[in-house]
Amino acid sequence: MDELEEIKVTFFQECDELLGDLEAGLLILQDGTGDAETVNSVFRAVHSVKGGAGAFGLDALVRYAHVFETLMDAVRAGRMSAEQELVRVLLRAADVLADQVAAARAGSLPDEAATASMVAELETWISGGGPATSVEVAAPAPVVAPAAIDDTEGDDVDFGFTPMKIEMISLEPEPEPETAGAKRWTVVFKPSPSLYAKANEAGLLLRELARLGPVETTVDDSAIPNLDVLDPEGGYLTWTVHVTTDQGEDAIREAFEFVDGDCELSVTAAPDDDATSAEDDGFDIARLLAMATAEPEAPAPIPLSLDPLPTPQAATADVAPAAPAVAAQRQPAPAAEHAPVQATIRVDPERIDRLIDLVGELVINQSMLAQRVSAHGFAPSSDVAMGLDELEQLTRAIQDSVMAIRAQPVKSVFQRMPRLLREVASQTRKQARLVMEGENTEVDKTVIERLAEPITHMLRNAIDHGLESPEERIAAGKPAEGTVRLAALHRGGRIVIEVQDDGKGINRPRVRQIAIDKGLLAADAQLTDEETDNLIFLPGFSTAGVVSDISGRGVGMDVVRRSVQALGGRISIASTPGAGSVFTLSLPLTLAVLDGMVVDVAGQTLVIPLTAIIESLRPKPEEIHALGSQGSVLAVRETYVRLVDIGKVLGFRETPTPPSDGVVLLVEGEDGSRSALVADAIHGQRQVVIKSLEANYRQVEGIAAATILGDGRVALIVDVDALVAVRREPSRPTEPVLIAAE
Repeated sequence: MDELEEIKVTFFQECDELLGDLEAGLLILQDGTGDAETVNSVFRAVHSVKGGAGAFGLDALVRYAHVFETLMDAVRAGRMSAEQELVRVLLRAADVLADQVAAARAGSLPDEAATASMVAELETWISGGGPATSVEVAAPAPVVAPAAIDDTEGDDVDFGFTPMKIEMISLEPEPEPETAGAKRWTVVFKPSPSLYAKANEAGLLLRELARLGPVETTVDDSAIPNLDVLDPEGGYLTWTVHVTTDQGEDAIREAFEFVDGDCELSVTAAPDDDATSAEDDGFDIARLLAMATAEPEAPAPIPLSLDPLPTPQAATADVAPAAPAVAAQRQPAPAAEHAPVQATIRVDPERIDRLIDLVGELVINQSMLAQRVSAHGFAPSSDVAMGLDELEQLTRAIQDSVMAIRAQPVKSVFQRMPRLLREVASQTRKQARLVMEGENTEVDKTVIERLAEPITHMLRNAIDHGLESPEERIAAGKPAEGTVRLAALHRGGRIVIEVQDDGKGINRPRVRQIAIDKGLLAADAQLTDEETDNLIFLPGFSTAGVVSDISGRGVGMDVVRRSVQALGGRISIASTPGAGSVFTLSLPLTLAVLDGMVVDVAGQTLVIPLTAIIESLRPKPEEIHALGSQGSVLAVRETYVRLVDIGKVLGFRETPTPPSDGVVLLVEGEDGSRSALVADAIHGQRQVVIKSLEANYRQVEGIAAATILGDGRVALIVDVDALVAVRREPSRPTEPVLIAAE
């Protein structure tokens, strides 16, 4: 891959982040909680996509982003309010922009019909947004200063080498407002050719500067050569801006942050009596018009909108807003605290994966050393044992640091879901709103990558099968718009993803009948509500009456369960008829390492995750009480917990061992319920490397994964919740009840 292609890959990676920020900002505006900074962030996202696309010659993407940017600029300037109808249009425009980026990445053509339709809709909003009065330039104009720059309005003027737009903001300057505690700064800004090549525009940058306070602007065109030697892609203009603001130098430089490295910029505090002489070189329109006789190649467009001065001889002008709304927009904002920019490094994920593998090998070797030192009888105070302890601490620190590198917020998955919700809601003609919580919850990269598919299926299911139509909701006394909640949180050393809807809930009689009709359930089977709900996870099961693009083929929730189980996780359902359903995914935070308690059960070595263990104890015979013919409970601090013999449940032995002869581990499940696991002995706590059992063997009920111990033996890692679930119903004939669907 050559250098340009590497940069292009980075550009598309940044586009993914920018599109996420764009959609997040628009959703905030849709909720009515946005402010001016939210609008600015949306504008910057579109502008950055456009700028990067211009650098790679992605003309279709640049053209579309330019129209999008123009409308956002009108909102940002106060000429148009971010009303709900407009925000809905902008959300659809963001979807089309994402399609444009995806097409550019794949090297294919975007959907021209969809793009043209969206462009027409955006332009309708732009034309109806109250544009400022425009005038055509047909003759040399007086010397003016480009104080307010706008590439969205005005008539095109053919200067022969680049299309320019000139807008008369006001015919007479308004008095400059006095700003208490303001300071005068001199900003000298000289764009380089690379700035224009990346589709950036000096006009928009100067407008950003004007938002900080009153400005006086001049442009030095003395570097423009004669027409016969003029480079159409060159940068010859130098802008000098005197800005009066109560904000500091950082705020001024922030206006130019997107063109850092593509311009010469100096910011200095100007003396109070500093003024620009009327004899300074100005921006001579007549000189530009004289260039119209030639037609060299046009560089990237440099749209301008210029303010006329009170007199033709003046070379500078005070910026005067065109309307009260614009004037309010240009008032200096309160000074904000700017956090220092944190440097980041982009690293190939394969390198991090290799690092994780090496850390896993390090953990295994450290465990082997510890076991050999213990076998040779070294005293804990010996130099060897103490050195080994230091190695263990260092290994743990390295492992924690590497895992922190791999940890990513689930936001990267969540940010794709609002668009999915809009599309499915539109197809099903339902009204739905997505509420997302815990987007910054971090989880291992490998888990993140495999979360998208199950969440997508659950979200589609919630809208298509969970939510009612607007008419049905109103008849049931609910709002016409349904709500789907997508949340992420940490619980018990795992990540929990919840998809909740306020729809009609699961129709259990219908689910049962469909399962019987499809041959998935015996007609005389007796099932609890929870078991009935779980029928929707069977392969080939579907409650859809008609096959559509969304559902009806019996493929969906079974895929979700397989995907979750492949990650060592579980999925559960809680449904209330008429009130909605909650689907809960529980997944390990990492697929690399975990802290566990190593135990012996019927001659087998097992590992129980430490996060599930509350305490370990040796019960007395009088603390054990029989419960029915096959079960027993343990009295622990004035409460009773069910005893689960690990060896009996997993099939290592046929008869349970007396709990008083072994050791009991008190564990807590994700639902808060407690159980007591019976083992024969405890070997101690260890950090183990997780190996997928399903990928190397097959799925085993009650077992989450496997690991390699320090002596080279393979040990199974127990799935505590699944193990307890198997024990709760030991006599239920699972296979005869649920007929195999294969």
